[in-house]
Amino acid sequence: MKRRNFIRSASLGTASIASMGFSTIQESTPRPIESKYMGGFAAPAKAIIKAAFIGLGYRGNDHLRNFASLAGTEVVALCDLYQDNVAAKLATLNEIDQHQQHQKVKTYWGDENRWREMLDEVMPDVVFISTNWANHAPMAIASMEKGAHAFVEVPLATTMEDLWAIINTSEKTQKHCMMLENVNYGRDELLFLNLCRNGYIGELLHAEAAYIHELRWQMKEEERGTGSWRTHHYAHGRGNLYPTHGLGPVAQYMNLARGEDTFKSLVSFSSPAKGRSLYAKENFSAEHKWNQLDFVNGDLNTSLVKTHLGRTIMIQWDETSPRPYTRHNLVQGTLGTLAGFPTRVARQGGVEGITKDHHRWVEGEQMQLLYEKHDHPLYTRLNTATKKSGHGGMDGIMMYRIVECLQKGEALDQNVYEGALWSAVGPLSALSIAQEGMPQRFPDFTRGGWENTTPLDIVN
Repeated sequence: MKRRNFIRSASLGTASIASMGFSTIQESTPRPIESKYMGGFAAPAKAIIKAAFIGLGYRGNDHLRNFASLAGTEVVALCDLYQDNVAAKLATLNEIDQHQQHQKVKTYWGDENRWREMLDEVMPDVVFISTNWANHAPMAIASMEKGAHAFVEVPLATTMEDLWAIINTSEKTQKHCMMLENVNYGRDELLFLNLCRNGYIGELLHAEAAYIHELRWQMKEEERGTGSWRTHHYAHGRGNLYPTHGLGPVAQYMNLARGEDTFKSLVSFSSPAKGRSLYAKENFSAEHKWNQLDFVNGDLNTSLVKTHLGRTIMIQWDETSPRPYTRHNLVQGTLGTLAGFPTRVARQGGVEGITKDHHRWVEGEQMQLLYEKHDHPLYTRLNTATKKSGHGGMDGIMMYRIVECLQKGEALDQNVYEGALWSAVGPLSALSIAQEGMPQRFPDFTRGGWENTTPLDIVN
């Protein structure tokens, strides 16, 4: 595919950009001489990976269990606000430590800044960060500055300033900062990646991604848990607050920011904000703190991305409405379409041995034939060992690949720029909504490096 020329730098002034229908956002500055582009970066191989964990709630617990179960790993520190969380996870660690790998674990709790003390004292190789969103950037930056690779729950950060700070720190320190987008390792997502790489649906034209997950029940986590801090984002944020679960896989299908194409611009609109305030009135007293909030963010956000090759991606987010869970996950090409929830395939000329044309989906039990023929080799290799690791096995495959890449000295499956670009949908959608749907240009976090970045391989 012949690429269009990509404008590497902000050569247009404010007035010029405005005249094109784009509002201005923070643009990149030249990369400092002492910094290095991190696309395709591989850290020196390390046989034993020493890890510290900050945040030991739901996601932190999963990451801890999955990491600690792998050969060549050592947990050196656990940190959380609450002592009971630390104690419980230390007990869990002792239960699964069959090979005496995790015998020198330091524990930290109580003060909101104990994690800084932890970084000074234990000097881990990697830090897993599973905290509230506001802490993602400062913890990742500090971890890299202390010599550790940072692995951060989604989103990578919530502001453009923080995303740039993460990238600049990663480039300066030569440390990985990977967002823990586990959905890229789901069976169907890996299947679709394999099919796209093999040209099964031709040239890719359009994708649809979503995170539709009713989470109003989290508001009952009033003092501890995700709802205690996440609820405030529905009142103070706008746009798509959680874009990466759906976007990550389709971005990798399309090789965005990896040699072939990249993000260009976004427009965004949200529905009226109704569901959160209704839920608060129905479930809490009039004096309750949730009923003192003005839930301004729309219940459903729809954002449309345009790439430099002219492809389109629709991204939807809704954590409020009473509807079944879906990540949607659709990619359309010149020869057919792959779609999720439910998983189904349509192809020009039909799907081999099943359909005769593209007017009928292959789905349900018929999909088994496609799985048998086209399952991603990574899923085939790891499915048995990881199926109980969380989210249908995707959590375990993700952690296995992180450890495997670090031990072999190979590039990670997701680089820092991908995490930043996928997360950037959040602040860009907020800007677009504030400006009545005005297009917002994605910054080039890679500073032109994307053009020479190798697409993600089909790893065996």
